[in-house]
Amino acid sequence: MHWTVGRVKITRIVEITSVGGSRFILPQATPEAIQTMPWLVPSYATPEGKLKLTVQSWIVETPSHRIVVDTCIGNGKQDRSVPAWNGLDKPYLADLAAAGTPAETIDTVVCTHLHVDHVGWNTKLVNGQWMPTFSNARYVFGRTEYDHWAAHSPEGEHKAVFDDSIQPIVAAGLADLVIADHRIGDEVSLISTPGHSPGHMSILIRSDGAEALLTGDVAHHPCQMARLGWSSTVDFDPAQSAETRKMLFSRFADTPTLVFGGHFDPGHLVRDGEAFKLIPASNPA
Repeated sequence: MHWTVGRVKITRIVEITSVGGSRFILPQATPEAIQTMPWLVPSYATPEGKLKLTVQSWIVETPSHRIVVDTCIGNGKQDRSVPAWNGLDKPYLADLAAAGTPAETIDTVVCTHLHVDHVGWNTKLVNGQWMPTFSNARYVFGRTEYDHWAAHSPEGEHKAVFDDSIQPIVAAGLADLVIADHRIGDEVSLISTPGHSPGHMSILIRSDGAEALLTGDVAHHPCQMARLGWSSTVDFDPAQSAETRKMLFSRFADTPTLVFGGHFDPGHLVRDGEAFKLIPASNPA
């Protein structure tokens, strides 16, 4: 499925979909609480109040670049804190090729942040070593983000992720550490949106008068647009995360901007009292 924003084409590549409880990521989003937001059904939740979440990449094709935004969990990774994420064997690369964007044609990879489910396909296992999956691409990491995880990944999952999905990119000389106003061509720019992680970035696309916003994990689920204070269990700074949601959503609500989440279907932001809601984008081009 893809969408057209001016001269930019945005395509979704799905690695995992899930429907279920919220205890792991958004404990406040109980089924009872979700059922008070009927606008979430059916695109973002079931009638029973179960959240719909997806691990996915966005392929952004501009007149000058072919970009992958966030690279999911990856195959064959180990030491992940979610047991089901260890040793995956998903057809991600075949799906990329089927979408007309095989890995060798990608020239830029952007990681909105460096969490486990946004960096995994940065690398693939080749003869027992983790090698860059997108060997013809520059990998764009936020400098603040990279510096934090380089200094604070001594053990456990963070160390495993850094060692198998981030450091091999740096060692190969393919990493560009950037500040948050970095631009990629004429259409793509980065926005500083910290809170979920220290250097989290969102991505703004402007082309021929049309706009799209790729939010990364500013919100894991659209219910956080209605409940700005519901911060994820894995947010680095929950208070800052809530402030970032308010800032970003206030900027783009009630505009034609198409909003693409890190883990949910795209839609349009509208104000709803003191908060917001997301109207699903029903007409992919």
